[in-house]
Amino acid sequence: MKKIQDMTLREKIGQMLLCGFEGTEATEQLKALIAEHHIGGVIYFARNVEQTGQVAELSEQLQQIAEQSDTLPLWVSIDQEGGMVARITEGVALMPGQMALAAGAIGPKEGTKVGIKDAGDAAYEAAFISGKELRALGINLNFAPVLDVNNNPDNPVIGVRSFGESAELVAEFGQRSVQGFQDANVVATAKHFPGHGDTSVDSHLDLPTIKHGQERIRSLELVPFIQAIKGGVDAIMSSHIYFPAFESEKLPATLSKSVLTGLLREELGYEGVVMTDCMEMNAIAEHYGTVAASVMAIEAGADLVLISHRLDRQIGAIDAIEQAVKEGRLSEARIDASVQRLLALKERRGLFAPQTGSAAEVGTAEHCAVAQRLSEASITLVKDEQGLLPLKRARTLAVTVAAAVSSGVDEAYAGPASLGAALAERGLDVLDRVLPLAEVGGLTGSVLAAAEEAEQIVIGTYNARFHPAQVELVRALQALGKPVIVVALRVPYDLLELPEVSTFIAAYESRPLALQSTAKALLGELEMKGRLPVTLGAGYPAGWKWEGGL
Repeated sequence: MKKIQDMTLREKIGQMLLCGFEGTEATEQLKALIAEHHIGGVIYFARNVEQTGQVAELSEQLQQIAEQSDTLPLWVSIDQEGGMVARITEGVALMPGQMALAAGAIGPKEGTKVGIKDAGDAAYEAAFISGKELRALGINLNFAPVLDVNNNPDNPVIGVRSFGESAELVAEFGQRSVQGFQDANVVATAKHFPGHGDTSVDSHLDLPTIKHGQERIRSLELVPFIQAIKGGVDAIMSSHIYFPAFESEKLPATLSKSVLTGLLREELGYEGVVMTDCMEMNAIAEHYGTVAASVMAIEAGADLVLISHRLDRQIGAIDAIEQAVKEGRLSEARIDASVQRLLALKERRGLFAPQTGSAAEVGTAEHCAVAQRLSEASITLVKDEQGLLPLKRARTLAVTVAAAVSSGVDEAYAGPASLGAALAERGLDVLDRVLPLAEVGGLTGSVLAAAEEAEQIVIGTYNARFHPAQVELVRALQALGKPVIVVALRVPYDLLELPEVSTFIAAYESRPLALQSTAKALLGELEMKGRLPVTLGAGYPAGWKWEGGL
């Protein structure tokens, strides 16, 4: 293992960069980033993934380039949260997302709080299996879990990525998830400090502000991070959000010394790795510039700077950080402090030891059975006031509003997955309609025409709160006088837009496994035991499930 005293300034600065790249194999540009600029690691997106064997080979290839270049082993990182945010979706045991996991594991309210006794087991199991599979593919750092408390129904970017609206529940599930990843020898990254849950702006698109006072933030947003710190979380990712309660200048947390050093390091006593969210998100790039902000982030206290896309910005950041040291704006001791933390974590996570595991250990029947069990446990019957469930074995119109990129963290969803196909697989006579999200309004007429042939209607909505054409479609279908069942295939808050619906199910995601679980539930093949991790108006508090139905 190369010691810090044997490294040049340029090598040390390179270790503080985590870089994205194009393609499914190492390009000449990427080879140069590793060999000449000594970057600390890479991040995989869906654009880098074809199938699991290719990912394993790519990871090995990149580590070989690092070894042959006499540079340090690489972080190979990914956003593999589970559910709707996952970069590898085929050939793995893709676990449900965080809100789905919580729905399947929480208990009813105990007084004023949702019951969480032993509930973290699901989070641990999902994270441990996911971590084992990532490590077998050569991935050693995961940008998960999300520790944001989602208490704002208008949040466009967190939503079902959160465990729920309760700080205590998020803290419990989050800490168990951290343990699961780290027991699998994968770096867990608690994000997005000090909390992205109560925003109505996506920081991929602009700079959000959270205006709450310190007392509220300490009692809610910070609670899961404090527990993760006590539990020894490897890394914490900063948010690109402005918190006036902690920062007098209009600077996002990523660029705020008051937040990253004053609050996180000094007050909360965090000694692990602090990393930034991507510095090319609009909250940073358009307000401060990615390259200039990279220096600012290190001044604020960040150890690892994430630049996911452009080579010129990646090299520009390294150059700018080096220049800042030469000019005395950053001390070399400040650089050394970060590099020491990064090298210590690389050693702790076994990056200097021979790689173990293989792609053959990924997506096993045993692992997939766990994913199925956790998925089936999550399906939540919120109400069934007219007793429409289980579905009759009759001609059924099944409408699925297709998953679509709805926030900066989303990537294109592959393949037409539908509720109709999942129901048809289970023997139901189905008219299957899949509607692209942007075309729902224009296709309403054809859907109504198809409904004339059906005895009952199931419609899977997708973030209807943000795409109101779906609300109009549901109401038009209800006006036909036939039984209508609504399934929320992402945020459960769709019920707030459709309070008159008599039968409503929260499925939390529209991955194929969730659709299969939902189909079983609709047909009465499994009992819907899931409970709401968030409140859906006065009648449906967190911890709720319908008790008068199946």
